[in-house]
Amino acid sequence: MATGDDLRCPAAFAADGGGDGESATAIEDLPTDVLALVLRRLDGASLAALGCACAAFRGLAADPDAWRALCLARWPSLRDVPPADHKGHRQLFADAFPFPFPAAAAAVPAPSSAVPAGACSLPTRLVSAVDLHHGGACIMSRVVETDAASGWFLGAPFRVDALVQEGFSAPTPITPADLSLSWVLIDPATGRAVNASSRLPVSVDRRWLTGQTVVRFAVVLGGGVALDAAVTCDERFGHITEVSLRIEDGEGGGVSGRDGLAVVAAAMAGARQGRGAEAAARLRYEEFVKGRAARKERKARREGIFDLCCSGVGAAAFLGFLAMLTFR
Repeated sequence: MATGDDLRCPAAFAADGGGDGESATAIEDLPTDVLALVLRRLDGASLAALGCACAAFRGLAADPDAWRALCLARWPSLRDVPPADHKGHRQLFADAFPFPFPAAAAAVPAPSSAVPAGACSLPTRLVSAVDLHHGGACIMSRVVETDAASGWFLGAPFRVDALVQEGFSAPTPITPADLSLSWVLIDPATGRAVNASSRLPVSVDRRWLTGQTVVRFAVVLGGGVALDAAVTCDERFGHITEVSLRIEDGEGGGVSGRDGLAVVAAAMAGARQGRGAEAAARLRYEEFVKGRAARKERKARREGIFDLCCSGVGAAAFLGFLAMLTFR
């Protein structure tokens, strides 16, 4: 049972110290609907923190309508996601708003060993809530369902396309730096979700020959893999041609659908990061790219040495054959 101290809100209302008692305002004196309207103006992190302030706020901060409004304001595409596919908007916000915590990895394993087999059950269906913004305005909001149990998906490289047609044209010319992408992956079987994009660009690659620009929103995970959400656009005509999600390993190659599902399931069940993760996402991706380039350089050097040795062996064999013909 809440005590008198629990029912007061010292952060929002004046205390009765030094007054005549009538100036003190307890939280129960205010209408609940008024408090609910006030709480709906808070962001998700503030609303969650408020629920820990006192017992009187605990119930108000768990208002399903407030959490639904918060989720829809950040991810408009969730309007098309059935409630049965997740555990409620409060849990969905707790899963999808923070970045997945990247577990440290001393070495980059092969893709099939990125996540131990049997660590968690693989999703059989994935729901992607994708929202693309340009300059703060939403230019694409879409829900994509993926059959993750088919043999084709499990055997092919992990890839989810948010555009199934030829693309669309933005209302204004595209500036890659002004793009932001939210890609939330949901497993309807467990109701868990994970944020699969960095929201802000981590790299902008311009292809001068085709005139296209690839904007990446990558999240680096443990085991030497990264969730790579990419938007391909034509800055000249404001045309978006591709919005896709893939998983790449430390060598720059694609991860198979089966291994990609294991990575996603582990990220959904794993820990989440706190504040400031967006600023660190770009730095982690830059380190990931540098490590990938260094590994490619070492691999090319090893292959060059191997080719040189093979050439030397072949030349020696040819010279030996000539010598045998000469002194025969």
